[in-house]
Amino acid sequence: MFEGMDMKNLEQMLQKAQESAKKLQEESKNKTFTSKSGGGMVKVSANGNGEIIDLEIDDSLLEDKDSMQILLISAINDVMKMVEDDKKMFASKMMGSFGGFGV
Repeated sequence: MFEGMDMKNLEQMLQKAQESAKKLQEESKNKTFTSKSGGGMVKVSANGNGEIIDLEIDDSLLEDKDSMQILLISAINDVMKMVEDDKKMFASKMMGSFGGFGV
């Protein structure tokens, strides 16, 4: 598979890919994703690492535990999907940085 390949070029490609990965990872970490449910009654924000960094709940939900739980689950699932989609895009960009091997 690697016959005829210049190992020095391969090493340089891998080094560039590592640098690119670090840059993309830092960019992703600094992103914020936000999802709302119940017409904005619940709002959940997460960073690119998938950590919940903010949560807002409308006061009117404090007396309706069942509705609050449903809306929280919905908003959290949505924001986690956003983070996952961003990670997939990150992986795709990483593969593209391998010059010809990627998507």
